[in-house]
Amino acid sequence: MTVSVFPQSLSPGNEQRDFWSSEAAATPGSRNLAGVRDPVVDELVNLVISAPDRAGLIARTRALDRVLLWGHYVVPHWHSRVFRVAYWDKYERPEVTPKYGLALESWWMRPQ
Repeated sequence: MTVSVFPQSLSPGNEQRDFWSSEAAATPGSRNLAGVRDPVVDELVNLVISAPDRAGLIARTRALDRVLLWGHYVVPHWHSRVFRVAYWDKYERPEVTPKYGLALESWWMRPQ
């Protein structure tokens, strides 16, 4: 068993090949740590990458997700909807932040 992170974006794409494809499973150093070698997964990854629009991307990504879950390749073991950050109150930050990030590079120090 390996503990790892599989970072994803809101628009999955080419990185899915390195995570899940049969070709990646045969490539030392790839991110296909589970060794997934499944022609159905390969096809779904290609469909995700070639999705013609947002609705298609969502539908295809959900299909890939279902197949990966069914294969029991990973055990999700951590999730939090909040960031736990201790910071000095001399900093300000934007009211609106990215959906999945702290954007620390957008924080600033109060002039006083």
